[in-house]
Amino acid sequence: MSEFHLAQVNIAKMLKPIGSPVMEGFVNNLDRINGIAENSPGYVWRLKGDENNATALRVFEDDFLIINMSVWESKEALFNFTYASQHAGVLRRKKEWFYNLSEMHMCLWYVEKGSMPTPEEAKKRLQYLKDHGETPYAFSFKGKYTVEEAHNYKPKN
Repeated sequence: MSEFHLAQVNIAKMLKPIGSPVMEGFVNNLDRINGIAENSPGYVWRLKGDENNATALRVFEDDFLIINMSVWESKEALFNFTYASQHAGVLRRKKEWFYNLSEMHMCLWYVEKGSMPTPEEAKKRLQYLKDHGETPYAFSFKGKYTVEEAHNYKPKN
């Protein structure tokens, strides 16, 4: 079987437009946190636009929904960046900038090493997780699925 990496997507709904004073603390931390990600063990890739981040990319019909996508060598590497780096401090401040989404807003899945997921694929995986719950096709940090389970899983329609 080919080697695999872990893809992640998370979405957030901004309280105000990205250029507003309310979003300033978030925007001021983007380059620093993205730099920490890129220098973290296990980092492979992240989605970015012309601004070196993904905030200007419109993937959803709602202009206040922003997307973050990245690929990591393992779930442990992503977990360590998310919760054991300076990212965790910014994450704790998310209520200053984003609404609390009641539905699932983060999803993980395996991708073949060397392939980069698209925003459309990420939307599909996130919707699958919302519709079917945790499966080897789409899961959260709580999911204990192996690459083999994901590779052999047949998604429901």
